[in-house]
Amino acid sequence: MRSWALVTGGGVRLGREICLAFAKAGWNVACHYNLSESAALNVCDEVRALGVDAIAVQGALDDETSCHNIFNVTLKTTGHHLHCIVNNASLFVPDTGDKFDETQALAQLKVNLIAPMHFGKWLTELHRQPATEAQPIHSAKPSLVHVLDQKVFNLNPDYFTYTLSKLALERAVSLQAQSLAPTLRVNAVAPGLMYLSGPQSQTNFDRAAQINLLQQAINPADVARSVVFLAESASTTGTTLRVDNGQHLVPLARDVMFVVEDLLKP
Repeated sequence: MRSWALVTGGGVRLGREICLAFAKAGWNVACHYNLSESAALNVCDEVRALGVDAIAVQGALDDETSCHNIFNVTLKTTGHHLHCIVNNASLFVPDTGDKFDETQALAQLKVNLIAPMHFGKWLTELHRQPATEAQPIHSAKPSLVHVLDQKVFNLNPDYFTYTLSKLALERAVSLQAQSLAPTLRVNAVAPGLMYLSGPQSQTNFDRAAQINLLQQAINPADVARSVVFLAESASTTGTTLRVDNGQHLVPLARDVMFVVEDLLKP
């Protein structure tokens, strides 16, 4: 029997790459989406074309009831075979420390931090229960993989609330690894800039994507493969892989998009 991975925000961008990476590694995939139904269904078709199974699961991540429904709907197909949850989906709203909106700040915290906490609790409860069906043989315990941001290791004040939510999630990697052991492993990846962000132009992105130690764009497929590695690495927990071409070692006073925008001004 194949294991299942649930990937939040799996229909687009990095989420799609992660779904495909799991499929190529022989996992079945539950592709979560909120509004991107067509994209999620297309990802499921791509996954099935790779010889494994897939389902699309809809729901918002900003309240406990909806998150629990996502989890329960997934379990109807996967049962105890749900072996990994990848917390990829994020809200990414620009604000600053002196001009943030409380409602929007709480929304980002719910999606970026609280939802991953819920999924970790429920996945642990699932695997603490005795299985009633035949189980796949695993060399690795089930796990969570959080998708962070190199910003948590390379601080600047832009995207203030988003950054705070990811800083908290980065600390949760160690805390959850301790709290949910020995049932669950908890790890994370911290990618750098991979896609156009907000108002960013293509010209800006092309410049910004090379502001890292390797002076080249990050391949999202490399980040996705790192997620699968963590899901399958039996001895790894409480660890964050920085898959960012060394971007976290290039300190900037502002977000890289705004630094490049200033450079592009005549």
